[in-house]
Amino acid sequence: MAILNVYSALVVLFLTCWAAMATKENDHIIKENNCETKMGLPCVLEAFTSIFETRTISNKCCGELGRLGKVCHPALVKRTLENPLFKGLSLATIIAKRIQTWNNCLALIYSPSPST
Repeated sequence: MAILNVYSALVVLFLTCWAAMATKENDHIIKENNCETKMGLPCVLEAFTSIFETRTISNKCCGELGRLGKVCHPALVKRTLENPLFKGLSLATIIAKRIQTWNNCLALIYSPSPST
């Protein structure tokens, strides 16, 4: 029984250290790439609601999201998911919506404009 308690304590310690390292790495990515300064607040809110709710993101904000970049976008979503307010959300659903928002915006940004 004592071995089981020691083993359980080691597993908890390992998971806690891993989560702390992931958080530090994520914060390093955000700081190193100046992620928090690349989008205006209105577009941050639009991107947030397109990922965490069921709203759409405008063409203008898709452009800002594209400039934010593929490194910053997932890092900022991961940081948001670290907030206890979002604890009950499905990680798989949020990741799928993040990828869908990113891909939709890239398709919009890089689609040829119709000639008139």
